[in-house]
Amino acid sequence: MTQYVMGALGVDRAEADRLRTKYWHEHGTTLAGLMNEHDIDPDPYLVAVHEISLDHLDPDPELRSCIHALPGRKIVYTNGCAPYAERVIAQRGLAGVFHSVYGVEHAGFLPKPQQEAFDAVFARDGVDPRRSAMFEDEARNLKAPHAMGMRTVHVAPEAEDHAHIHHHTDDLARFLERLL
Repeated sequence: MTQYVMGALGVDRAEADRLRTKYWHEHGTTLAGLMNEHDIDPDPYLVAVHEISLDHLDPDPELRSCIHALPGRKIVYTNGCAPYAERVIAQRGLAGVFHSVYGVEHAGFLPKPQQEAFDAVFARDGVDPRRSAMFEDEARNLKAPHAMGMRTVHVAPEAEDHAHIHHHTDDLARFLERLL
């Protein structure tokens, strides 16, 4: 992302890092900041920043088994693009487990945590938030789903104490095993 910001805006690394962080805080994602403040076309950005090696990711058969055993539709919704998410899913050995994969492009390039982004994706998929759960690694991205009536699970190494987080785990497979 930093490299892309450097090239797109003609700034040095320090300024690109500063802007990347600023846009993430103020707009939800670096991309949203670039679009809103510099009229950057999202498609080349999404291709460039997601052309990375995934060799460091290993398949997780235990996680696959747990997700597969969950009842109901299972979808992925990411602030990245759907093709990147599908590559990650495949690399982790999770292909075929999810019914749908949605990227920021499916929300009109509006990022999580914006309510409108969730509204767009959930409407597209037919998600009933009152009968659903959202698993997310970024605590702020759980606020809107919680307000919509979803159960929320923060998946991260460190727990954050927020009223909009129902559960926290640092081990998703173990958490799901306990549910099942």
